[in-house]
Amino acid sequence: MIVTRRFLILWGLGLLPSLLAWQIWPGREGVTGAVITLAVYDLLLVAGLLIDWRLTEDAGDWQVERRLPERLMIGAESQVDIILTLPVRRLMRLVIRDEYPPELEPRGPREMVSIASPERGHRQRARVSYRLFADRRGEFGFGDIVVRWASPGGLLVRQSRFPAAAACRVYPDISRSRHQIISSREVRTRQHGGRLSDFRGHGREFESLRDYVTGDQLRHVSWTATARRGKLTTRQYQVERNQSIILMLDAGRLMSTRIDRLTKLDHAVNAALMIASVAIDNGDLVGILVFEREVRGYLPPRRGGQQLRSILESLCDIEPRMIEPAYHRAFEYLQRQCRKRSLVIILTDLVDGDTSADLLASTAALLPRHLPLIVALGDQDLRAVVGDVPHTVREVYRQSVAEEMLRQREEALGRIVERGGLALDLQPDALSTRLVQQYLEVKERGLL
Repeated sequence: MIVTRRFLILWGLGLLPSLLAWQIWPGREGVTGAVITLAVYDLLLVAGLLIDWRLTEDAGDWQVERRLPERLMIGAESQVDIILTLPVRRLMRLVIRDEYPPELEPRGPREMVSIASPERGHRQRARVSYRLFADRRGEFGFGDIVVRWASPGGLLVRQSRFPAAAACRVYPDISRSRHQIISSREVRTRQHGGRLSDFRGHGREFESLRDYVTGDQLRHVSWTATARRGKLTTRQYQVERNQSIILMLDAGRLMSTRIDRLTKLDHAVNAALMIASVAIDNGDLVGILVFEREVRGYLPPRRGGQQLRSILESLCDIEPRMIEPAYHRAFEYLQRQCRKRSLVIILTDLVDGDTSADLLASTAALLPRHLPLIVALGDQDLRAVVGDVPHTVREVYRQSVAEEMLRQREEALGRIVERGGLALDLQPDALSTRLVQQYLEVKERGLL
């Protein structure tokens, strides 16, 4: 029970009758009269407080429920609803405060107000909502829900704590780039005239026969069908299914850099989930390996929606650590675990050729059994420095250093391509779309 400002004001006003009694009866009689008057006033006020407390609703039969979205997504706002079901006999002002995880950022007031009125029935539902922004993945915990409401006379405020402890998980958010991926796949579907999952390309599996059109390669002409039909006929192929895709995520020091409130690892996780979704839709097997100095998690390649859900759960609480990655250990582990030829997509970051020597040597060891694709997450700050016009000697020096770092980065990626691998240097905003395009290109060209 908490007394209100109204009660304190009334308590202070009790001095006025005492002063009035002192003026009417000067001397000892006046002092005695003032004390008696003050005591009577205070007793009446306390009695009124007790009566007001007895008339105030008890929360024993109230029901409080917190409703969370099925998944909270990193880098996005999620709505949380608080619903109270209670008997209402008068107009009530409910102040509700939820004990949300301190790791999440509230968007809006911390205390929410709901007005409950008896006009719509004796028992009704009061509802408030607020939004939480998550800038990190993982599992977090909600606490209790605290509700305050004033007494009918406004002399006190009652407070009740409702147990509502619950755990929530913040997952990677792939909704941002999903529309870009869908758009790019729709364009591909229109270009090839096939279904979304059965796109045609330069694969090795025979799909159908069709009339020859200008631009078709002569090696694809079926001469037996041409002789039988009396006109040029081309063999059409579809890209193979059941191929293996391995996603390797570097969770080391360089992946802790933040870009647009998300770490590079967060961007890599989002891209990995997107490419996994597209590959599984196309009938391929997808596995994942997370590493830094040691291998932190591995899921062998499998197909189907359950595998995508397993990948999502495994990436939920992965955070970068401030240690250097040991590429050779991760690649040796992969070689032991995965014997089938696979497209190995390594999502990492590069500084220069010397510091990335371990990565280059380990990637070369994958060849020719596997096809490595190194995806380096670019640093927007470096490119911004290079693009600016320097005005001071200090800015010229900074620009020279940035240009040298970018040059060494390009050389390091170039060495991978020279050895038969693939390499991309991408910014986070184009990561998912470009990576999916590269995957589809590998499939169409039959590189696996």
